[in-house]
Amino acid sequence: MSTDASLAKLVKKLPEGFLAGFATAAFQIEGSTDKGGRGPSIWDGFSRIPGKTLDGGNGDVATDSYRLWREDIALLKKYGVRAYRFSLSWSRIIPLGGRNDPINPEGIKFYSDFIDGLLEAKITPFVTLYHWDLPQALHDRYGGWLNKEEITQDFANYAKVCFEHFGDRVKHWLTLNEPWCVAVLGYGRGVFAPGRSSDRVRSPDPVNPDAVHPLLRTGGNSKTEPYIVAHSLLISHAHAVKIYREEFKHFQKGEIGITLNGDYYMPYDDDPANATAGQHALDFHIGWYADPVYLGHYPEYMKEVLGDRLPTFTPEEIALVHGSSDFYGMNTYTTCLAKNGGDDEFQGNTIYTFTRPDGTDLGCQAQCGWLQAYAPGFRDLLNYLYKVGPPTLRPPPSAPDMADGYGTRFGVTYVNYQTQERTPKKSAAFLMKFFKDNIAGYALPEDGDSSASAIPIGQTASGRPTKSLVNGHLQYASSSSDRTATHAPFEKSRLQNEVLRRAEDIARREESVAQREEDFATRELMVALKELVRREQAVSRREERLVAREKELLQRESSVAGITVSFNFSPAEIETDLNPVDRLISSKKAANGNPSSATPESVPSPSTRSDDTAFFENGVTTHQKLVLGFPDNLHLPSSIAA
Repeated sequence: MSTDASLAKLVKKLPEGFLAGFATAAFQIEGSTDKGGRGPSIWDGFSRIPGKTLDGGNGDVATDSYRLWREDIALLKKYGVRAYRFSLSWSRIIPLGGRNDPINPEGIKFYSDFIDGLLEAKITPFVTLYHWDLPQALHDRYGGWLNKEEITQDFANYAKVCFEHFGDRVKHWLTLNEPWCVAVLGYGRGVFAPGRSSDRVRSPDPVNPDAVHPLLRTGGNSKTEPYIVAHSLLISHAHAVKIYREEFKHFQKGEIGITLNGDYYMPYDDDPANATAGQHALDFHIGWYADPVYLGHYPEYMKEVLGDRLPTFTPEEIALVHGSSDFYGMNTYTTCLAKNGGDDEFQGNTIYTFTRPDGTDLGCQAQCGWLQAYAPGFRDLLNYLYKVGPPTLRPPPSAPDMADGYGTRFGVTYVNYQTQERTPKKSAAFLMKFFKDNIAGYALPEDGDSSASAIPIGQTASGRPTKSLVNGHLQYASSSSDRTATHAPFEKSRLQNEVLRRAEDIARREESVAQREEDFATRELMVALKELVRREQAVSRREERLVAREKELLQRESSVAGITVSFNFSPAEIETDLNPVDRLISSKKAANGNPSSATPESVPSPSTRSDDTAFFENGVTTHQKLVLGFPDNLHLPSSIAA
């Protein structure tokens, strides 16, 4: 028995009824952004700004699925898929987005016909209400997801319109796709629409701030806006679920939930600090949304890091959010190694890497610099999520990544964007065989039917089919032009993505350093301010002591206010060096004709007076000068009253 056969006996098949399929998003595939009554979304204008997408591409045409949807369904049927997840364009259904704005009948008809086409092909539709393309009118009108009070009402109304028009045939609803990307990439890093962040080079302030809503008068705030937006997304999701459960589920018999993105973060090595770092990364990536929905609260680590920047749920809100998903919808792309350290808040302040301690890659490098395939990490993620709830898998989109433009290709179908020719990749054949071999009871739609005709997958300009799919088997043309079209210059693209990844990493580090420098400058100013406050307090204390001394002096002055002292000095006498009192005595002696007499006749004998009453007529004693506070050598004017 061969090894493959032995292994096959050990592998348990997926249960019968397992729904295997693909997924896309409206903006990624539809095109026709100005057709069929559709209104603009935030991605329309954002993708047209030079530099916002990797290759400058936008959604005006995309894969033209608004026109070619019948061909796409036929291709899905030939692939043998049982389920297809697609998103509705909010602005195609309600062009201006609001609860009081008109509904677009053309948009309703387009999606209704598409759903009917899937069901006719025996493909189960999974419908996403929101895949990042907010109507531009709501962003301009009140700030979009930054305005919780308004957006929750408008999203609930939009969801209700969809339930009313499609819920009779759609039994699997997804409210939001990857809300982490909306909040972090759209409002934290500024690389997704609407392109808001604290980086004024990437997210400049509006030219005329007074002309926009108050919430939009700056280019954004990476420290606060992502958490405000995430809070609004969770509450809007919960309101939509409440409406479906209360008004539609009992007769439409469907289920509703949310789809989160989350990669797995393995510890870099056996260091316990790195194990903790891995959990912190999961908290900021998955727990941010999963914990409120499935556990009823934000992760404790997020509360610790963010403090009052993390919005709080009211009792009514958390009662609405907790338990608001009938399943666990998960998009996962890769596995990273997590190391303790780092200052990227959106990564849980951990360091991510694909490089093991021995220098080898963790997994197999894909075309994108941020993506490696590592199967054991996928199992580890499933085991981690098992304690939260049973996961429902959703494959990554089979269309261009929005910010990566059209250079990076996902999915199993190659699309020539100039001709819109669809060409199945080898991965399509692999998956068809995988489904058949590993899903119990699975059979391709036309297995055993030799009369099945080939379905053209694409055509050249002359109309000649270049690829066909017969009875589930892919037939490839062998022309060099086909080989060139099917195999893009992988190495060049890989290097371009690696350059972009490193540039973004450097930009984040530069932003972090700039923030730390700004914080340091702020701390220096705080120290200088405290020093000035200390000096100011010292001056205030000196002023208080001086005021006290002045009050004391005023009291002393008031105690002698009744004493009057007169002098008969002439200016000439004042200018001499003689003591004024001595001059008085001398003048009295001269007047009595007894210049040698020591005691004038008019002056009482010192033996007959006290120091308190001793005085000279028209003069002042040294004792009195001291009582009045005058210095002994003060030259007084001819008369003074005090």
